[in-house]
Amino acid sequence: MSSNSFGHTLVLTTFGESHGPAVGGVLDGFPSLVDIDVDFIQSEVNRRRTGQSFFSSARKEDDVVEFLSGIFEGKSTGAPIAFLARNVDAKPEHYTQLKETYRPSHADFTWDRKFGIRDYQGGGRASARETLARVVGGALAKLYLRKPGIGINGYVSQIGNCRLPEDFILSDYDKVLNSEVGCPDPETEQAMLRLLEETKAGGDTLGGIVSCRIIGVPAGLGEPVFDKLSADLGKAMLSIPSVKGFEYGSGFGAAVMKGSEHNDIFIRSGNTITTKTNFSGGIQGGISNGNEIFFRVAFKPVASLMKDQETVDQKGEKVLLKGKGRHDVCVVPRSIVIVEAMAALVIADHYLMQLQRKL
Repeated sequence: MSSNSFGHTLVLTTFGESHGPAVGGVLDGFPSLVDIDVDFIQSEVNRRRTGQSFFSSARKEDDVVEFLSGIFEGKSTGAPIAFLARNVDAKPEHYTQLKETYRPSHADFTWDRKFGIRDYQGGGRASARETLARVVGGALAKLYLRKPGIGINGYVSQIGNCRLPEDFILSDYDKVLNSEVGCPDPETEQAMLRLLEETKAGGDTLGGIVSCRIIGVPAGLGEPVFDKLSADLGKAMLSIPSVKGFEYGSGFGAAVMKGSEHNDIFIRSGNTITTKTNFSGGIQGGISNGNEIFFRVAFKPVASLMKDQETVDQKGEKVLLKGKGRHDVCVVPRSIVIVEAMAALVIADHYLMQLQRKL
């Protein structure tokens, strides 16, 4: 199997399956002499951990990160940073009913057709458990980005039909971290919690949207054609399990605007050139322009339901799939840190590419 690596100069390769011995990764191209805050990295991993709310999976994983190489006396050495987290609450016996059954809207059927074999235990490599390695890699990227002052803040802006007001502006990121659903507006958060309770009671699931803002990015990051900063951000987000859409800046809203409404007019502000508006989302021609980068990521409803569903087996025979197991009602709150991690990997990668260009 190929395509398990992401990045150009800073490359993350992940490994492991949902119910295997461990999941982990190798981050190559990471600069030397970066202070490695292991506690921060573990706190980032804890943000995506299951079993922390009534609407997340009941699977209880410690998710303790073990570093195997690339760090010495608290600093990166420039060598590949290898790490893993062992699976301690795997229950493969819960998935025997799925050995020959294709779950609706999962990767079971497509993996079978592509590889001729699949790990039916929790989805194997197709499981969102793989994203733990992305969070570790992203946390390392965030540590590197601290020096140039680049910050990445994601938050839940919508769950089901509950969404933040259109004019909402994120001003206090602590509200995101202290919210059970990662929503910084208390009134919207309560509406989301009520909807989640109702949905769980009915054995169903929900999707939603994670919004993300990146501040402090200098002008000049990104390549002008195939490796545009926007394109790499899009690829990063669309590679996350359950993601169905990505838009940055004005996104699809640009389709109903006139050019005179959408153009970001350049102005001088002190000694800096900036723009009056930011419909471009901080990226023009695939290259950062120094403004805040902002984008939104849409997640589908979780495909595993706690209600029975009709499907077929490998022979095409009808099967009634029983609704049971340990599943999230909504993955969106746990996905904030994954979105941030993938954004950090992209920004750090392009930042390093730009530094190499100047050498």
